Amino acid sequence: MTLAEALRWATQQLTNSESAKLDAEVLLAHIVERDRTYLFTWSDRLLEPSEQERFAALIQQRQQGIPIAHLVGQREFWSLPLAVNDSTLIPRPDTEVLVEHALSLPLPVESAVLDLGTGTGAIALALKSSRPKWRVMAVDKMAEAVALAKQNAATLNLAVDVKQSDWFAAIEAQQKFDLIVSNPPYIDANDPHLELGDVRFEPKSALVAANQGLSDIETIITKATGYLKPRGWLLIEHGWTQGAAVRELMQSAQFNAVTSIRDYANLERVTVGQWSNANGQ
Repeated sequence: MTLAEALRWATQQLTNSESAKLDAEVLLAHIVERDRTYLFTWSDRLLEPSEQERFAALIQQRQQGIPIAHLVGQREFWSLPLAVNDSTLIPRPDTEVLVEHALSLPLPVESAVLDLGTGTGAIALALKSSRPKWRVMAVDKMAEAVALAKQNAATLNLAVDVKQSDWFAAIEAQQKFDLIVSNPPYIDANDPHLELGDVRFEPKSALVAANQGLSDIETIITKATGYLKPRGWLLIEHGWTQGAAVRELMQSAQFNAVTSIRDYANLERVTVGQWSNANGQ
């Protein structure tokens, strides 16, 4: 079987995927350890029997709905190759909206930054790669996620301090940050989307929150005021219908300049606010 024949066969097998052709290309490129361009440049190259067998096994797993990122063990985010597994969320392109806005804020050159619920470390590592002088800390409640984020930081040679913490629990009370960012769980437990697509294979603890998905967001907003420097910033990713509720929570906690940022689908995806000090400055 040639590369071209393998791609045609796989695309025909993946009838339940909306991106069958792309899925086939990514998985085959993974098998032959080349980029996707190679598949078309050398389309008449014959697959080794072992490669053909492994490719067929991956296609079968993809037919069962297992995410591409889990099958290849990697997902690109902010042009960074990140190792992924089923212990945490697969980084989404829309989360880059949060990174873009964080980088646009008027922050000190050597800002102290905290990423809450870091998962793979995607946000923290993206920020550190773009602002090498920032002192970035990343925390996650789950030990497996902490290990994964540490692995990604080491692989990318990015000096991010990763530690285990249930939100702010393991952070010293006197520690203050110029910027706090988070992509917390924000899906309601009864949301039907939990039974669709990749989220079926991701940990519910990283997806679901009580109080119609707002419980963890409210905790972060309330507690962040004790860890932000005066005029520091808080950025939170949330569901596309939650913008108004998150803005209200931030305003109630005395944040200023509260606004929501739209994602690439023009949906409210991230809300930002600036913390005032005790004198409202």
